[in-house]
Amino acid sequence: MVANYARTAAVLIKPFVDTFDYNPSNNLAADETYVKIKGLKGYIWLIMDTVSRSILGYQVSKSRDVGPCILTMRMAFDKFKEFPGKALKFIADGYSAYPLAAQQFKIEKGWEFDITQVIGLTNDDAVTKEYRPFKQKIERLNRTFKASYRVTCGYGTDDGAYYGINLWVAYYNFLRPHELYRWKRPLNEVVMLKNAGNMPGKWQLLIFLGQKVILNMQQNQLS
Repeated sequence: MVANYARTAAVLIKPFVDTFDYNPSNNLAADETYVKIKGLKGYIWLIMDTVSRSILGYQVSKSRDVGPCILTMRMAFDKFKEFPGKALKFIADGYSAYPLAAQQFKIEKGWEFDITQVIGLTNDDAVTKEYRPFKQKIERLNRTFKASYRVTCGYGTDDGAYYGINLWVAYYNFLRPHELYRWKRPLNEVVMLKNAGNMPGKWQLLIFLGQKVILNMQQNQLS
């Protein structure tokens, strides 16, 4: 029963989370982390704005290849009103999927941007030293996710993993008080949520806001 409620809530809330105007900066960081899905290794991909700290892109996948990496980057890039091109600072680890994904965007969209890869644990060169703080922010985000994921002992179904990350991103971006604001407010303040009395009420309002987005999408398709 709880799983059914979570699935319904995730489906309704996701459109609001994904279409919200985050007004992203030109500084993004990406990382992937391991999870268990039906007892097997899976992956969560996250891309954050290192200035606002909001999560702009997220995916669940069974593999660590370039496909889900592209999907996560596309979700994040959709938040830009105009793609920043070479002004974009995109920081990741040394995994090859990120530069391969960047090549794909150049082919498909004509977008040219650089991937700055921070490798290892020590600052052995000027690039690593300059961009290490960005990488540390996305690593802290992964640890925050893992802290809430750990109590689940893994996901029992593919859908459970998908809906679980949807709800967690909604919570992180809109409900969770953040250290950036001294734990006094979430990363993105929505007036309707701010005036809600308690956390269950805020979740209900997120569902309502998601329903409004869905209705607007349906009306736009008909017009």
